[in-house]
Amino acid sequence: MEEKRNKPLILVTNDDGIHAPGLKALVDIAKKFGQVLVVAPDEGRSGMSHAITIKYPLRLNKILKEDDLIMYSCSGHPADCVKLAVNQIVDRKPDILVSGINHGSNSSISVVYSGTMAAAIEGGLHGIPSIGLSITDYSSRPDFSACKFFGEQIIKNTLLEGIPEGICLNVNFPKLPLNDIRGFRICRQARGLWIEKFDKRVDPHRREYFWLTGYFDNYEPDDEDTDEWALKNNYISIVPVRVDFSDLEAMKKLKSLYAKPGL
Repeated sequence: MEEKRNKPLILVTNDDGIHAPGLKALVDIAKKFGQVLVVAPDEGRSGMSHAITIKYPLRLNKILKEDDLIMYSCSGHPADCVKLAVNQIVDRKPDILVSGINHGSNSSISVVYSGTMAAAIEGGLHGIPSIGLSITDYSSRPDFSACKFFGEQIIKNTLLEGIPEGICLNVNFPKLPLNDIRGFRICRQARGLWIEKFDKRVDPHRREYFWLTGYFDNYEPDDEDTDEWALKNNYISIVPVRVDFSDLEAMKKLKSLYAKPGL
């Protein structure tokens, strides 16, 4: 990729696919700050988490090249898109990676399943300041006005100040008009779980099949330091996500339990 070294290099990806309106909205923001490289799945890959493609070859297709914007579709998953961009397309590390804007929330435990956040985490593994952005609107044509306005601030701050090493940001926007958003809340991931139900059906060949449904159960709805509380109360939630899953408190207890070899 031919790069203009005097401009920041911004890597953009998502999990909703190369044609998603949320991706276009994010590209519109990113173009204000530098040269934009988009590598996104050729179709929706929602819920793929950090899956990578190892059984089949990956394919890249350049679909657009214009001043300060190059776009590729990729046959793989969001994490594949980041890996290919870093290892095959660019010859310098991007200054920032932004993933999204996802159609639907990635707050609380959804971060575990999210392809949007997997791309941000993959960027963090490569030492790139990385951000995943989502809106709590599952429609095909959300209003991204607030996302664009506040997302511009987030990207600007990240380019100026960076993100602590080993951290990426999980940003969720409430489904609200711009003037109704109360601002940002730096918060933690709420404890909760998706209560899953399966809609069981039978096809014309008398074979059973299932549609995954369900609802989210927030275990701590009144705790004001969580992302779920922030979104419910008209704030943009920003959760610093650590790539290292190690539990330091649990390590202390386990060290005493396994202090002596054998039984």
